[in-house]
Amino acid sequence: MQQLTSINSISFLRKDTSKMKIIAIGRNYINHAKELKNAVPAEPVFFMKPETALLRNNQPFYLPDFSEEIHYETEIVLRIGKVGKAIPEKFALSHIDGIGIGFDFTARDLQNKLKAKGLPWEAAKAFDYSAAISPSFLPPESFTDLKNISFKMEKNGQTVQQGNTKDLIFSFEKIIAFVSRFVSFKTGDLIYTGTPEGVGKVSEKDILQAFIGDKLMLETEIK
Repeated sequence: MQQLTSINSISFLRKDTSKMKIIAIGRNYINHAKELKNAVPAEPVFFMKPETALLRNNQPFYLPDFSEEIHYETEIVLRIGKVGKAIPEKFALSHIDGIGIGFDFTARDLQNKLKAKGLPWEAAKAFDYSAAISPSFLPPESFTDLKNISFKMEKNGQTVQQGNTKDLIFSFEKIIAFVSRFVSFKTGDLIYTGTPEGVGKVSEKDILQAFIGDKLMLETEIK
């Protein structure tokens, strides 16, 4: 199993995120698409979250009053290190300056209602603090293979999601090349790359922990 080349390569890279944006890739693992009874996409599906969606520094997540079914979705997150537009795949990885992990909190009941009406998902995906992010990022060079990054999420000490970037439908390169055709990247932008199967509901007092390899990167309490 591929892991970090050195545990000491953890890097607390901090940037001003006041002008950044969050781009999230949907249905990027086949088994996750199937568990939600969604079609497997032929090209990347992406949506966006505002800066106000960020939940930083292992802060707790407070259940909103507009949903009875908030789900966790654990995702490898790419941080963009330089500007770019219409980036060719062969240059895409050079635009990544950090790799972290996050939770894409989703109001699943609201999302299902919106999908049934053919409406956009923003109310279910882009609400305040719906994008928990690890306090630190790892330099890309600390990995031996970006196409073989293992990660997992534990809920109250039990593993509920396990993933590996080798199972992505669309690789980091393809994601960056595709999205940058439509949206210019700026320094500090974040890309949530999709979640594996095993998503589920969160409840008050749950403790969620996300790991890259065996390294605990993110912890969030549900309140």
